[in-house]
Amino acid sequence: MNECIKSVHYQQETSKERCSVERFGSVHAEKIQEFHKSFPEYSVTPLADLKNLADELGVASIHVKDESYRFGLNAFKVLGGSYCIGNYIANRLGKDISELPYEKITSDDVKKQLGKLTFVTATDGNHGRGIAWTANRLNQESVVYMPKGSAPERLKNIQALGADASITELNYDDAVRYANDMAEKNGWIMVQDTAWDGYEEIPGWIMEGYTTMAYEAWKQLEGEKPTHVFLQAGVGAMSGAIAGFFADLYPGEEKPIITIVEPNKADCIYQTAEANDGKLHAVNGEMNTIMAGLACGEPCTIGWQVLHDYADNFVSMPDYVAAKGMRVLGNPLGNDPKVVSGESGASTLGFVAEVLQNESLEWLRKQLKLDKNSRILCFSTEGDTDKDNYRKIVWDGAYPSF
Repeated sequence: MNECIKSVHYQQETSKERCSVERFGSVHAEKIQEFHKSFPEYSVTPLADLKNLADELGVASIHVKDESYRFGLNAFKVLGGSYCIGNYIANRLGKDISELPYEKITSDDVKKQLGKLTFVTATDGNHGRGIAWTANRLNQESVVYMPKGSAPERLKNIQALGADASITELNYDDAVRYANDMAEKNGWIMVQDTAWDGYEEIPGWIMEGYTTMAYEAWKQLEGEKPTHVFLQAGVGAMSGAIAGFFADLYPGEEKPIITIVEPNKADCIYQTAEANDGKLHAVNGEMNTIMAGLACGEPCTIGWQVLHDYADNFVSMPDYVAAKGMRVLGNPLGNDPKVVSGESGASTLGFVAEVLQNESLEWLRKQLKLDKNSRILCFSTEGDTDKDNYRKIVWDGAYPSF
């Protein structure tokens, strides 16, 4: 099965002028975290230190940031959703977001000035849930459109937060276009985590919001610098933001080796990297993959700019790799902490385990420069947001073949 794993390596030129990543760096991320900390539900999510797994796989260390604890929503996406909505409201009021912590942004005075706003988005689940949760907390309204095949559990979770949510007959990218059309028709505010020409301000804020996750991980590592950071990509917004954070934190040759992984049924970032022709390359069709959160066919312009300039490797991989990650994280070795990780969340750790265990992938280990001195950082971006499917994969070793 390993022949289905494909990889493109970029030899980054140190002399080349690259895009600025200051907006995703630690100084700005600290300010963003302060906004998130003002919410009553905030707490720092765990960074699992998988010492026994590292020994088993023959590397120096493996850390996994466990976002299943984020704001009680079982996924990281609310970081971007809350920060972008907060920024939008701050701009409407002519203020900086630092002047609008949770207590002030939910005050009667702000309500009077704003009136009712409606935020609309398209999502497979986690992003929409974050938008619905934020709108609910900030006394605003939300409309959420989900692509064909979305899990009913994810729809119910969004509806439970007061959103007008529904599953469409469209794929993800067409659902995004539909949400944008509805925003223009109804005067709603489009809050999407993918960017395109003419729509980059709000996606940029969403990406900045994700850096709270990286900022926390950096502090939790207590000075241990990762040699390798593995990030999963859908449109490339999260991976671009986190890659930008570490590129800013460790400039030049100090930067960790950054590897981006995607499902092979929705590998728009990989295909764009492989072509390397200055154009964005889309994946069309059903995009049937268990990694629902990564089933996106069109790259985010801002995310790709960062990944092109700072990521080292781009990987397209089959579903069984993510399924392996779910089982490894859910069945820890010795006293390693258990991480309940969903299909998209476990994709990077599954890839790491497969590459280090599968002898026929020695070529890929060499390309990634993985060895006994490697200190690996992964982000489990979601928990079991589709519990039925999680059990089928982890308990039964079964998942849809489509």
